[in-house]
Amino acid sequence: MSYWNNKRVLVTGGAGQIGSHLAARLASYGAKVTVADNLWRGKKTNLLDDAGQPVIDLDRDFLQVDLVEYANCERVTEGQDIVYHLADVVAGINYVFGNQFSLFNTNLLIDSNMLRAAIAKRVQSYIYVGTACSYPAERQSKLNPPPFKEEEVYPASPESSYGWSKLMGEMGCDLARKEKLLDVGLLRLHNVYGPHCEMSPEKSQVIPSLIRKAIQHPEEEFVVWGSGKQRRAFVFVEDIVEALVAVATKGMNQGAIQIGPDFSTSISDIAEQVCAISGKGIKIRYDISKPEGDVDRAADWSKARDVLGWAPRTSIQDGLARTYAWCERQLRHGARTA
Repeated sequence: MSYWNNKRVLVTGGAGQIGSHLAARLASYGAKVTVADNLWRGKKTNLLDDAGQPVIDLDRDFLQVDLVEYANCERVTEGQDIVYHLADVVAGINYVFGNQFSLFNTNLLIDSNMLRAAIAKRVQSYIYVGTACSYPAERQSKLNPPPFKEEEVYPASPESSYGWSKLMGEMGCDLARKEKLLDVGLLRLHNVYGPHCEMSPEKSQVIPSLIRKAIQHPEEEFVVWGSGKQRRAFVFVEDIVEALVAVATKGMNQGAIQIGPDFSTSISDIAEQVCAISGKGIKIRYDISKPEGDVDRAADWSKARDVLGWAPRTSIQDGLARTYAWCERQLRHGARTA
């Protein structure tokens, strides 16, 4: 991996689930990695390896900053060769739909400030991470739609302000690319899961939420929000890191590339697999008064294959088992979940 040796790389949101795995991988390749994170969902402990050793110099190369402030964006981009911009405000469906205005505006500020600062500081390569939530709501309103292609994000009509905010971030990056202000890589991710996930009731997404409930059962009731019929294209965090590494050398200035499998898995199936892993004989309760979000989506990942040489490699069964084991260790050792 000589390409990465001594490359100065910034990872925003680098103490979060995806960013921490990416930071560790790039540091292992010889990159000089800096992490910027406000620790709203990220945790510095995510930047420790299995032996408890930091993957970067936390005193020198970890910056706890709020990227809503432009001056902080200039500070963190100074002297960087590559910026991976992963930082945003996102959480579970309850938080997303309960905080649409603040979430939208905060993400717009973070994205516009980071891109402006990267241009001002003459960053060579800027990699932005979007979301499958940006696809039109009507395309996700029925079961078993054909796998989405990248161009089908338009005409735009996402269901949530989160999907809108991330699509606006993509647009800003693409405008900068067209004006040749810097090189841009765009990945559009489907539902990511795996170790270093957020497990708190307020901020967790569906898989870590269900795993937490299973581990803490019977003290916590195992409740699935909605009917369980809603489906998502889940992709393991290590597979995401493979795409993030590849885009820097193979996918710059190629437009949006979505990352996810071409099939979806129902939330009820996820719940049943989590219960089976627990070995507790848990009875599942479905709460249809709770929101479900989009009904179904999956990814046509042929562009990722052709441009990046990427494919989803981790089965949902293996990924869930590995995620459950990590969550169980965290909860056993008293990790904060609220």
